[in-house]
Amino acid sequence: MQKRIMITGAGSGLGREIALRWAREGWRLALADVNETGLRETLEQARQAGGDGFVQRCDVRDYSQLTALAQACEEKFGGVDVIVNNAGVASGGFFAELSLEDWDWQIAVNLMGVVKGCKAFLPLLERSKGRIINVASMAALMQGPGMSNYNVAKAGVLALSESLLVELRQVEVAVHVVCPSFFQTNLLDSFRGPNPAMKAQVGKLLEGSPISAADIADYIHQQVAAGEFLILPHEAGRQAWQLKRQAPERLYDEMAEMAVKMRAKAPSR
Repeated sequence: MQKRIMITGAGSGLGREIALRWAREGWRLALADVNETGLRETLEQARQAGGDGFVQRCDVRDYSQLTALAQACEEKFGGVDVIVNNAGVASGGFFAELSLEDWDWQIAVNLMGVVKGCKAFLPLLERSKGRIINVASMAALMQGPGMSNYNVAKAGVLALSESLLVELRQVEVAVHVVCPSFFQTNLLDSFRGPNPAMKAQVGKLLEGSPISAADIADYIHQQVAAGEFLILPHEAGRQAWQLKRQAPERLYDEMAEMAVKMRAKAPSR
């Protein structure tokens, strides 16, 4: 029987590349995003790659849209084997500058969107003995300066994934969490923050990455097959995580220096 996968944020970037990677194995795809044009393009590319499926507009902030997506997977596929909670938005700004609205928006999409995705699809996954792949970020582990609301949301995704890993083992639902560093993506399209200069700095980091979204999708596919829980696609990210575990104070000092440099480059208005 053909395997079935649901991916949020599938209209572009990493979500699209994950869809194409699994499509090459002949999977049936349920693709969701708020960007309907991007979704249709992803499905067309996925069909060329060897997969098939359907698209459905879905805003992960709205639980009823996620339960409707789960119902569509039930009706069209008879269930689902893997879900990828990938939809996310970018933001930045020092804590003093961020509004509470900035916090609400970030938590609603990047954290609660994942919580709601897991909740909506868990009954189907328990039935299929399936797996959850949550896309967090190295920000979940490293907490760089000038992005506290993003750090907190992504750290929440990591904590949720750890909680589900131990709770769902008994019902044979596997869990993985992916923590990529910066990579070439269109994440900045959704960027929200009080300081435009911060967006430019993040843009440079994204463009300067040696690794593409397709590379990350390949790495995720390989690590999921190997049964890895914590998936760190970037070599530099793996090294940084090792440093933090061995000498956290050294890392905090480096981050504090980075904050000073960022403030100098992007003085608050």
